[in-house]
Amino acid sequence: MPYLLIVTVLWAFSFSLIGQYLAAQVDSDFAVLLRVLIAAAVFLPFTVWRGLPQRLLAGFWLAGALQYGITYLCLYRSFAVLTVPEVLLFTVLTPIYVVLLDDALQRRLNRWALLAAAVAVGGGVIIRFQPLQGDYLLGFVLLQVANLTFAAGQVLCRRLLQRYPVSLPLYRYFGHFFLGALLLALPSFLLFGNPERLPQTGMQWGVLVYMGLFATALGMYWWVKGSVAVSAGTLAIMNELHVPAGLLVNVLIWNRNADLPRLALGGAVILASLYINRLGRRAALAGQTG
Repeated sequence: MPYLLIVTVLWAFSFSLIGQYLAAQVDSDFAVLLRVLIAAAVFLPFTVWRGLPQRLLAGFWLAGALQYGITYLCLYRSFAVLTVPEVLLFTVLTPIYVVLLDDALQRRLNRWALLAAAVAVGGGVIIRFQPLQGDYLLGFVLLQVANLTFAAGQVLCRRLLQRYPVSLPLYRYFGHFFLGALLLALPSFLLFGNPERLPQTGMQWGVLVYMGLFATALGMYWWVKGSVAVSAGTLAIMNELHVPAGLLVNVLIWNRNADLPRLALGGAVILASLYINRLGRRAALAGQTG
């Protein structure tokens, strides 16, 4: 849990930094590519290439391609057909996908975890809901693909680490995750990127370097490391906790207008979902011992 909480704070700052210094100013494909390149450069000096299960390495390449390839390709393109509130609203379903995918891999249905994830989604909706306007069907589909692939990457890494325990620490082979991300991030920039919209100021370059080192490299590393130490239900709920955290950072630093009672209510509902998930785990343990 501590790893997941640290990353939640890192990502909460990232949302505000992107909105302030990068959105509509720096080419999104270049921003993703640079983040992945920096993260890969952090881990490649430690990366082991031999002596590890091939399925473990191939799975990490796939997870990287999912989370920093398909997810971001769909996410950034959804802004062309959706307003920002609609984008925020349509991203709240990620916890449901995490639980359903984890259950599908284990061929079971954890009703407590699904209930907890649904409650967490409800908290996210309370915070983010805005009336929908215009033609939003294409944007909704794009974001559900993004949500699904982001959830799939998390679940895949978690299951790989549980199924293929190795003696080496995670940082010795986590570079393979970002190499997989490059498989899609690099072609995406070459095909769709706009070289005329590269960073123009020291602040923009600084934000991108911060994003690459902390939000991307350390953030994903700690998130994957922390995901193994918690249940699938807790992991799902943590995917929603960045919502109130991100809005709170935005209010405190940039003094943006926010509905604080709504933020507090939604945050309380998300925290309640953690308690529901804990009740489910206790019930499962009681059933096993009984």
